[in-house]
Amino acid sequence: MRCNEHGQPLDSNGYAPSILQDDLENCFLCGRCDRKLDRHEVFFGTAYRKKSKADGLWVKLCHEDCHEGKNGAQYNRAVRNRLSAYAQQRAMEVYGWSTAEFIERYGKNWL
Repeated sequence: MRCNEHGQPLDSNGYAPSILQDDLENCFLCGRCDRKLDRHEVFFGTAYRKKSKADGLWVKLCHEDCHEGKNGAQYNRAVRNRLSAYAQQRAMEVYGWSTAEFIERYGKNWL
């Protein structure tokens, strides 16, 4: 079994368990469970997607509204910024990182 650098197991797609969301049956943003849910890596793009997956910095979002919709995480900067700040806060708590250590890993301070 593969593990991340924090000792958490990775699934076959390279995802550690989410440190942001316990209830993976409902959308993280709206709480609905009656829709298709997508995994959303909070820090995405070439440089950070793999790290986000391995660090458990991902949530489940309903596909049509909260992930891909015009007000969803993919297209709405305010939503992305809110998720990024929460993910930074949780990563620093869980992994004991300083702000400087977080910036070194993810390139920016979101707090």
